[in-house]
Amino acid sequence: MPQRPLDVGVIGCGTAGAAAALLLCRAGHKVTVYERVEGPGAVGAGIMLQPTGQAVLRALGLLDGVIARAEPLESLRCETIQRRQLFKLDYGALPGGHRGYGLHRGALFERLFAAVKSCGATLRTGVEIDDLVATEDNAGLWFVQPDRTRLGPHELCVVADGARSRLRDDTSIRKAVRPYPWGAVWCVLDDPEARFTRSLYQVLDGTRRMVGALPSGLGPGEAAGPRKVSVFYSVRHDRAEAWKARGLERCKRELREFIPALDAVLDQVVDPQQLVFTRYQDVAMYPWNTDRVVYLGDAAHAMSPQLGQGANLALLDAMVLAQSLAAEDGVAAGLTRYSRTRRSNLAFYSFATRWLTPWFQSDHTALGWLRDVGFPLGMRLPGVERLMVKVMTGLAQGTGLGRPLALPSE
Repeated sequence: MPQRPLDVGVIGCGTAGAAAALLLCRAGHKVTVYERVEGPGAVGAGIMLQPTGQAVLRALGLLDGVIARAEPLESLRCETIQRRQLFKLDYGALPGGHRGYGLHRGALFERLFAAVKSCGATLRTGVEIDDLVATEDNAGLWFVQPDRTRLGPHELCVVADGARSRLRDDTSIRKAVRPYPWGAVWCVLDDPEARFTRSLYQVLDGTRRMVGALPSGLGPGEAAGPRKVSVFYSVRHDRAEAWKARGLERCKRELREFIPALDAVLDQVVDPQQLVFTRYQDVAMYPWNTDRVVYLGDAAHAMSPQLGQGANLALLDAMVLAQSLAAEDGVAAGLTRYSRTRRSNLAFYSFATRWLTPWFQSDHTALGWLRDVGFPLGMRLPGVERLMVKVMTGLAQGTGLGRPLALPSE
């Protein structure tokens, strides 16, 4: 029996929250979105839109508009600072005609946010939700603001307010939340000469230093203009300010040492405020639901961006949630189905990210030596490149060796 229309409250209007609100609204549910920021805007740096995320946007009818502002990616290239190639992963190694896209996060936000505003959902900005309280008859949840004002109630709560969500403490779900010691300093620059195209390019020096350049398409709000490149520098959180404090010229000289082609764009960096530090979070929990609450995106499974899956996993979360609710009679059954359906894919990427990150960002010097020797040798083994490309595309699940994840249809 199909799920009856529900009164849904969505907390957070980032990628996961906006996609969930849009999908649930289109499915006939009454949706209210609560966003902490008064005037949410297009912020952030470059992200990778993988085939999984593309499939969700295609089902929403948003893909063409998004990729028109993106840069097609054919591969991921990684080499040492001595110019020795560690690996090159070509999307063409996996059947299916897949490709990735480099995209400014703000450009994706603009499309999702505009769709939410026009889909019939109620959007309340500048509203912070600090607590969840069951109604007297236990038929719903009050959404409580910091001043203890109650909003709602809603039959279903979708928590999608990011990696630093405080609402995870409102349930008894087992969880582990810790900040990574490492993060990245990044900036988004114009690339008028189109020096950075077709590949995410990373250069490493041991495990302590890494510079990357991701072609990122058009910036948010731009009808035309030079394409963007997102530049990032790996750094421990307790060293980020000291690195920036050395002065812009020294910082830019170090970036050029890794990627000489950056010389053409780094002159745009004239203010230290252009170099933004982001620290990563690691969030582990299961299941991702109670009888009336479900966690999506980074609020449920934040991880290091080594595999470039954050936005794609968030979009898949939203799609599977809508499908799970449509397939079950009752909120609790639908949410249980959601956690069960997402478990294989999310468990794989959480494990793979935690295993992989120390080889690229850590204080373990020996891992850098082993990586520089082992990765090129491993890429020669039959099936390894194809497996790594499957992981890159977001299609891996379980051990990663089995059947690829089935992409959602409209």
